[in-house]
Amino acid sequence: MDLHEGAHGALGSLRPAVGIAQIRPVRLPVHLVVRRGQGGSDRKEVVKDIPRMTQMSRRHVLALGVGGTLGVSLGAPLMRGARASEAGTEAHGMSAFGDLKYPADFHHFDYVNVGAPKGGAFSLIPSVRAYNQSYQTFNSLNAFILKGDGAQGMDMTFAPLMVRANDEPDAMYGLAAKSVEISPDRLVYRFTMRPEAKFHDGTRLTAHDAAFSLTALKTKGHPLIIVQMRDMVSAEAIDDATLVVTFAKGRARDVPLYVAGLPIFSKAYYASRPFDESSLEIPLGSGPYKVGRFEVNRYIEFERVKDWWAADLPVCRGSYNFDVVRYEFYRDRDVAFEGFTGKNYLYREEFTSRIWATRYDFPAVKDGRVKLEVVPDDTPSGAQGWFINTRRDKFKDPRVREALINAFDFEWTNKTIMYGAYARTVSPFQNSDLMAGNGPPSLEELKLLEPFRGQVPDEVFAAPFTPPASDGSGQDRSLLRKAQQLLNEAGVPIKDGKRVLPNGEVFRIEFLLDEPSFQPHHAPYIKNLATLGIEASVRLVDAVQHKARQEDFDFDMTIQRFSMSATPGDAMRAFFSSQVANTKGSYNLAGVANPAIDAMIEKIMAADSREELTVACRAFDRLFRAGRYWVPQWYNKTHRLAYWDQFGHPQKLPRYANGVGAPDIWWHEPAKAAKLEQSK
Repeated sequence: MDLHEGAHGALGSLRPAVGIAQIRPVRLPVHLVVRRGQGGSDRKEVVKDIPRMTQMSRRHVLALGVGGTLGVSLGAPLMRGARASEAGTEAHGMSAFGDLKYPADFHHFDYVNVGAPKGGAFSLIPSVRAYNQSYQTFNSLNAFILKGDGAQGMDMTFAPLMVRANDEPDAMYGLAAKSVEISPDRLVYRFTMRPEAKFHDGTRLTAHDAAFSLTALKTKGHPLIIVQMRDMVSAEAIDDATLVVTFAKGRARDVPLYVAGLPIFSKAYYASRPFDESSLEIPLGSGPYKVGRFEVNRYIEFERVKDWWAADLPVCRGSYNFDVVRYEFYRDRDVAFEGFTGKNYLYREEFTSRIWATRYDFPAVKDGRVKLEVVPDDTPSGAQGWFINTRRDKFKDPRVREALINAFDFEWTNKTIMYGAYARTVSPFQNSDLMAGNGPPSLEELKLLEPFRGQVPDEVFAAPFTPPASDGSGQDRSLLRKAQQLLNEAGVPIKDGKRVLPNGEVFRIEFLLDEPSFQPHHAPYIKNLATLGIEASVRLVDAVQHKARQEDFDFDMTIQRFSMSATPGDAMRAFFSSQVANTKGSYNLAGVANPAIDAMIEKIMAADSREELTVACRAFDRLFRAGRYWVPQWYNKTHRLAYWDQFGHPQKLPRYANGVGAPDIWWHEPAKAAKLEQSK
């Protein structure tokens, strides 16, 4: 995950339209994506920041829900195209609430440069991750299962049934499928496949391949995929051209969108290979790119398929312009920055405020060879923070967790370590209309919350919890006194200068971390915890061990960033539901297992309109904040970009691109590249 004070990239248009993540520098289909975060030494911006699923030194962001990581604009009207929600109507696209901006005969998405030249290379470091991927390494080309560390960019090698339009909240239009017909009860989706769809070896991509793929992912895919496909009952091929997908009654609104955005694999290819095994054999794909050169743990290249069958479809015109897209992997953030200054890779989104403020003065910046841009980020910023493992007895009392919140001095950390670059995160729906208001619940919210009165904290029916602001001294005595009082009330007193748990053990906290650049952000927090008598320390581990320990919930507190999409849905289960609280590999790091929260997730998934969705999300926000499941960190309202000046990009980037659309809708400019070569 890329965290702020360390975050990463953006979702690409071939990514599924639901869920992620991602932990974000989110660029995969809109699955669950985690993104690098902000702040620390800059890390997870997640997300779906992922959906933009945090960032500190690297943004660890998780994109969540359908459609990426942008804010909901209830007042922004969409053009009425075909309504895929109209039962029995064959449509060229579909969306959560039936609205489509583009008509059936549209030529291209409005935000692309349809005349963008093809050619050149684009290189970057990972900024988004999904499923089994890592920011720092890879050892497998299977990126959709639990085993191994999947390579970044593998989603570019596969074609899904449909792809997102990044200027709409959640609409999808046909790629491998040219149309979809929905049954009157909206439980059966009949996709008609394009006859021209092909795999890279020239064999036809049919409904049989799609049915095989969806079934394999539902039964053998990554646990997070399995969770999100829970409401898909079956996928069957009637013939080569017809795929019928059946969903369960009461299915989440966004599950069909998620399913339509999943990769399609070759059934024949996997007839002689296990689907769920980690492997470095290049899989047979059908997307705009195929795997080229790679060296495990070092780099991987993707080569554009020059005669790609879908290149001239409306959903692809103006996209996938580079001949080569290359991911470089670094274990150390500072080394990665030096690699950029040495032109070892060409594009970088900066998630560390310290580096942005102090190190972008090298010669190539001064003479204009490297361009710097600050691009506004109007998407929901998501949630970045230290998530508290409530599965452990010492963290079960919410008063203990609130004491940990009071001990973190954001104001001092932001001013002293992060150059005042960030604002405080208070909600998982930060920077969007989905956040709860500052006062008591609305009448509509109360209707959803009243059944749980007496079962949830009374504050749910008042103003939502907001982390207290400190005096900026680094050791706010009033907040530390409040924390001390909360610990005493929770039965965690001081004995011989040490805070002691009810079982007689000394209260110790270990922060799990996978990169050293975020250590400065922990140090003042650990100092304040020591003032309270709590022994705290940082455990710095490599990327493989960090991933394994998070998947096994083997930690006290760890940083995560995820971001919400404009249309949150079934993906919320992967982060917040009782169903996955003990599922290995789930993103529910805090172990949230609350019946009221489960009920509100169901309301979110069942909403029939954006107004209903917004009300349910706000009610959920109140419940989640009342649980004190995390120590909220920070977020950034901009993207800080640096790139060697040989690229072009659309003047107005699409709002729902979950980032800045790189590399999918950027392009190579030969004249600029030649000028760079001459200036060596």
